[in-house]
Amino acid sequence: MEGDCVVVIEDDDRIRDLIGTVLAQLGLEVVAVSNGVDGVAEVERRHPVLVTVDVNMPGIDGFETAKRIRAISSAYVIMLTARDEEIDALQGLGSGADDYVLKPFRPRELRARAEAMLRRPRTVEQATASHVSPDAETAGGGKGPGVSGRRAVLRHNGVVLDPDTHIVERDGRELDLTRSEFELLQALLQSGRSVRTKDELARLLRGESYVANPYVGDADRRGVEVHIGNLRKKLRDSAASPYLIETVRGVGYRLAAPRE
Repeated sequence: MEGDCVVVIEDDDRIRDLIGTVLAQLGLEVVAVSNGVDGVAEVERRHPVLVTVDVNMPGIDGFETAKRIRAISSAYVIMLTARDEEIDALQGLGSGADDYVLKPFRPRELRARAEAMLRRPRTVEQATASHVSPDAETAGGGKGPGVSGRRAVLRHNGVVLDPDTHIVERDGRELDLTRSEFELLQALLQSGRSVRTKDELARLLRGESYVANPYVGDADRRGVEVHIGNLRKKLRDSAASPYLIETVRGVGYRLAAPRE
């Protein structure tokens, strides 16, 4: 992580300094600004790996700021919002954020969230053979191991995901997904008709897929639900009659049955 940059967008001087101190402990270069317009400009100039965005700011708010950032950057975005405004945090995920932290926050919590996000690979690692969709193909079009080190392109019901180029298409139309949406979709495509629980998907997004018994809270599960909802909108999928992502009530999600 040494040499990587984080942009902190927060209008409260005290909180901005605290966030900067916490993230600097991770070896990140911290660029701190007090408003969304300057924050977007710094993101465009600095190309950070991580951005923190306060929801309530003068001028453009955190939601609009996150949308503008997402339009120009694939950086991880963490929203910060007051504890009594958790619905805002979920709306933040809808604006393109990857995670959120509720204020007042403990510095250790923010650091853990940031560390987990930075541990996540730029794309989800290929799953074990038991989880690979039977509809998966290599980039060269054939079944079996990838060619020249390339990972398998995943296909299901008109959706194509290439883990190496980070491109997702539906019926030839390229989709603009956030990193979290991409990683969830890749995990589901790799799992085929096997169900992935919300807890599993939450751990995946936190980079803790292989951590023994990590804690998963209601906020993490709601975050997964929001990301899945955003994915469905972009895929033009219907929860009531899905062609791709099927809800298994009370458990999680899996791929819908293959279509002829």
